[in-house]
Amino acid sequence: MAHVYDLPGHLIRRLHQISVSAFAGEANAAGLDLTPVQFAALSMLNDHPDIDQATLAGLIAYDRVTLGGVVNRLAARGLIERKVSATDRRARQLRLTDAGAALLKNALPVIDRIQETILKDLNAQERDSLLGLLRKMTAESNAMSRAPLRPAPERPSEHPPQE
Repeated sequence: MAHVYDLPGHLIRRLHQISVSAFAGEANAAGLDLTPVQFAALSMLNDHPDIDQATLAGLIAYDRVTLGGVVNRLAARGLIERKVSATDRRARQLRLTDAGAALLKNALPVIDRIQETILKDLNAQERDSLLGLLRKMTAESNAMSRAPLRPAPERPSEHPPQE
């Protein structure tokens, strides 16, 4: 029988616990009222303004219903705004407010410190190997997830290429 401490699932769960703990500790120490999922949502809205909640959920591989609570909390704090979509009156487009953009900008150095904390016991080659393997595992197993990662749909260019 396999020893629990050698099971990949157990080790991944433990590493997730450690990652969340490192995030909470560094964020709290910096005075940031932010969770990992909130950071991911703000980051994606920075990169993809005016997307709907379903698209945001796909971009961060998060359950759409659960993300609704995250979006509500971010909106209540004035970090994002919602507006009715011009193409689908039932959908709401999301975008960062100035306060959301400022929080995200202030959070970035903290996020960098968190990554250093998580990876502190690995040398550069080990970090590269770990990150490469994690990317491969998550990409190859994406379809197994209850909330798979879905890339943003291509947006038509506002300025078509000139010939």
